[in-house]
Order: sequence, then structure tokens, then C-alpha cells
Amino acid sequence: MKKLSITLLFLVMATLGSIAQSKDEKAVAESVEKLRLAMIDPTKEALENIATEDLSYGHSGGKIENKAQFVEALVSGKSDFKTIQLTDQTISIHGKTAIVRHSLAAETLDSGKAGSVKLFILTVWSKEKGGWKLLARQAVKNLN
Repeated sequence: MKKLSITLLFLVMATLGSIAQSKDEKAVAESVEKLRLAMIDPTKEALENIATEDLSYGHSGGKIENKAQFVEALVSGKSDFKTIQLTDQTISIHGKTAIVRHSLAAETLDSGKAGSVKLFILTVWSKEKGGWKLLARQAVKNLN
């Protein structure tokens, strides 16, 4: 009986610990989804609300943008995502910082030119007043 009680106590403690973590993971996943949708149908307000003021946004070709450049590129259509599919997503929470990795496959129409991309993405999110905000993003080409 004592073994059963200890086992049950361990399971309850493990479950409570995972609930707290999964709550933050869920919130980060929701922010990632808001970003995905805002990149497909961009508005200045949505993009500015999802990113920190210190955003560093790295493209797979090496170009780095700050928040204003990131927002302008999407709102102007210079960078235009028609579809974005995210797969193989992992989320790791470290205090008020989250690291998200996923694969991205997208159809684009950058500056009116149709294309498609397959990328590996790393994003860093900061927990701030009002939720999780994108602090940094780096893409690398998926050569598969």
C-alpha cells in the first residue's frame, strides 16, 4: 500500500508540473500561430503586436531585418506569403524565454514573383506584458 501511495504521489506531482509547463507551451504555440496568420494576411497592427521592439529577423539568404523593416516588407507585399505550413514544431520554455523550432513550407509571391520555400526556422520568444512576443527569428534553407 505504501508503494502505491508513493507512486500515486509521484504521478500527481509529475502531472502538476507538466500542466504548468504545457500552459506556457500552449500560449507560445498560439503566438506562433498568430505570427503565421499575420504573415499570410499582414496588417501593420498584427505584426507590430506580435514582435518585440528589439526584433532581429534573419532570412535564409543572410538578410537581417529589424522590427520596422520586417513589418514594412510584409505589409508592402515585398515579402508575400500565400501559404505557410509549419511542421515538426518543438517548444522549449526557459523562464520568460521560449525557443521554437519548426520546418516551414510556403508558397510566395515576393515582389509579384511566384515561388516556394522550404526552411528550418528557429524563433526566440519573450514573455512580456500582454503575452509572448517574437524577439528573434533565423531561417536556414532546407536542402531536402
